[in-house]
Amino acid sequence: MEAITKNFPVTGMTCASCAVSVESMLKHQKGVIDAAVNYANASAKIEYDSNVASLEDFKKAMQAIGYDMIIEEDGNVNELVETQQKNHYEELKKKTIGASLLTLPVFIIGMFFMDMPYGNEIMWFFATPVLFWYGKDFFINAWRQLKHRSANMDTLVALSTGIAYVFSVFNTLFADFWHQRGLHAHVYFEAATVVIAFILLGKLLEEKAKGNTASAIKKLMGLQPKTVTVVKDNGEFVEAPIESIVLDDLILVKPGEKIAVDGEVVSGSSFVDESMISGEPVPVEKGIGTTVFAGTLNQKGSLQFRARKVGGDTLLAHIIKMVQNAQGSKAPVQKLVDKIAGIFVPIVVGISILTLIVWLIFGGENGFTQGLMAMVTVLVIACPCALGLATPTAIMVGVGKGAEQGILIKDAESLELAQKVDTIILDKTGTITEGKPKVTATKWLHDKAAKAAVLKTIEKQSEHPLAQAVVEEYALLDTIGLDHFESITGFGVKATAGGETYFVGNQKLMENEKIRISEELQRFADEYYQNAATVLFFGSTQEVLAVIAVQDAIKPTSLKAIEDLQRDGIEVIMLTGDNQATAEAVSKQLNIKRYKAGVLPQDKSDFVKQLQHEGRVVAMVGDGINDSAALAQANVSIAMGKGSDIAMDVAHMTIISSDLKKIPVAIHLSKQTVKTIKQNLFWAFIYNVIGIPIAAGVLFPINGFLLNPMIAGAAMAMSSVSVVSNSLLLKFKK
Repeated sequence: MEAITKNFPVTGMTCASCAVSVESMLKHQKGVIDAAVNYANASAKIEYDSNVASLEDFKKAMQAIGYDMIIEEDGNVNELVETQQKNHYEELKKKTIGASLLTLPVFIIGMFFMDMPYGNEIMWFFATPVLFWYGKDFFINAWRQLKHRSANMDTLVALSTGIAYVFSVFNTLFADFWHQRGLHAHVYFEAATVVIAFILLGKLLEEKAKGNTASAIKKLMGLQPKTVTVVKDNGEFVEAPIESIVLDDLILVKPGEKIAVDGEVVSGSSFVDESMISGEPVPVEKGIGTTVFAGTLNQKGSLQFRARKVGGDTLLAHIIKMVQNAQGSKAPVQKLVDKIAGIFVPIVVGISILTLIVWLIFGGENGFTQGLMAMVTVLVIACPCALGLATPTAIMVGVGKGAEQGILIKDAESLELAQKVDTIILDKTGTITEGKPKVTATKWLHDKAAKAAVLKTIEKQSEHPLAQAVVEEYALLDTIGLDHFESITGFGVKATAGGETYFVGNQKLMENEKIRISEELQRFADEYYQNAATVLFFGSTQEVLAVIAVQDAIKPTSLKAIEDLQRDGIEVIMLTGDNQATAEAVSKQLNIKRYKAGVLPQDKSDFVKQLQHEGRVVAMVGDGINDSAALAQANVSIAMGKGSDIAMDVAHMTIISSDLKKIPVAIHLSKQTVKTIKQNLFWAFIYNVIGIPIAAGVLFPINGFLLNPMIAGAAMAMSSVSVVSNSLLLKFKK
């Protein structure tokens, strides 16, 4: 089995029930493992077996129930979706204006000139195109749903306006039927047309608002330039489209231009504004050998760089994909809402029929006409749209806001869960500290010249960042040949050169191998332990030959970030593979009360499990491959953006700038988003809980109030708009 997860744009969805129908249909397709459909951003996230599933079959299944899915995978798919959305918006605008213009005379006659000659016939004339031309999609979609034994918002609109229209036509043609029974033949053309006009207006406003919730993606997509200047082998400068760039192309970027792809600078120097990707305002100096990223802005000097990542492999493309996936994912609360939306329409239809029956029994001489209007009003006022939009719109805005601040959120679940975090575990190296250790002092037992080359050679073979610091310290020495080299996980390395065996690692390694440490070297080591240095030991099989103190500076923002987290009532714990003395010194500087030193990768994961068993909601923050198991175990995992790709793949969130101060921001954003979701759901539920009984006529026996279907249509339209507008307010909260 070859499982693939992809996002596909879905067109034609008109409400939350549509999303439920599409999702249900997709889940029943051959080869589909799982599917999640998001009404707010009109996309389907499908996990499927590529050996069994057919994208064409998915598309045909969608078309059979009145929707469509874009499965094309060329570079212009985003432009195609945007064009479709723009066309849909313009078409909706024309329908809304047309329906409103024709509804106006119907409304005026129906409300103020009911007894004018041929009034009913004139209203009928204007109402017909409103329903069956401008509102035809409601009836077409309702019929498609009915054929598949399903129902959605279109079903409610078609039933309510259709019943009002048919009843009014009957009363226009056969008015005597009622007159003979002593009743007036009321017509409700104005109710049917105003409902259509209001719902179209609501949809227009909703589309506009939904477009604003996706602004973060549009901004990110707009960061990449369409063309670049390629430097040919003969030195000629050629303007070329971004799609034509391949690996190792030499590209010129002038002052004020955006960088098109990820690359390595080969000539020139400049400062580059990376704020659009990292959220950090200070421009970064770039020179030969440094890395530049797609979407960032070159400021002063000219740079020439080799393309190292192009197309979908660039950091910007990776960020866009993560944001799209996150905005399309579902928060746990949404699953419950989807279940409600799935049964909502049949329940409403049932309530509307019950309303008519109750009016027929207890309504007196006008029971039928008033019951019919109450039935229509129930169908009109009940709308699953507000319910369906409540969660995804807030998630979209929250994820987008995070992306703009340099916080990449992988899925909605982690955004919802982050606000519950009560314990944060921080890795030390590269998370709290800069992750760029330097040798600050070295003490040799004997003359260093004979063995320094051996030390450099061994450390050059190692991939540990501390080893790199030693290699840089002895950069001028030549390396020698090694006969054997092996890594001892969590302790150091062992190597053989010239028939002798050597060890480089922590003090525990020396103790395990029973290698003697002289008093002088031990004193030196203890002194630097107190100064928060990591101490490396280099020894033969008999004795330690040298002790090297390596220090990794604490990031300037780490103390402030930890203080902010502690102020919010979150316990901060530091885990490190480093020794006890170094860990103690760092924790004192940062006022971290709880820490663990000498921790192996598996220990980190076990420690997370232990805290979870205590009932804690744990966030793990790390940057290396050694943190990946703990990141995977944590409730919420946060990777530093300058760390390893594996850590970023595993993590739920990525802090692009690697600045710990972004973590309190991410938690605060989670709290704001969840608060907005709760507000949205409250108003969506309250609207229906209050609106449906009033529409059914519960107030009529008390004060004679019967809700007009026109007012119900306006209220229904505004419920969706209010929910989306509340989500958009998230953008402006601090």
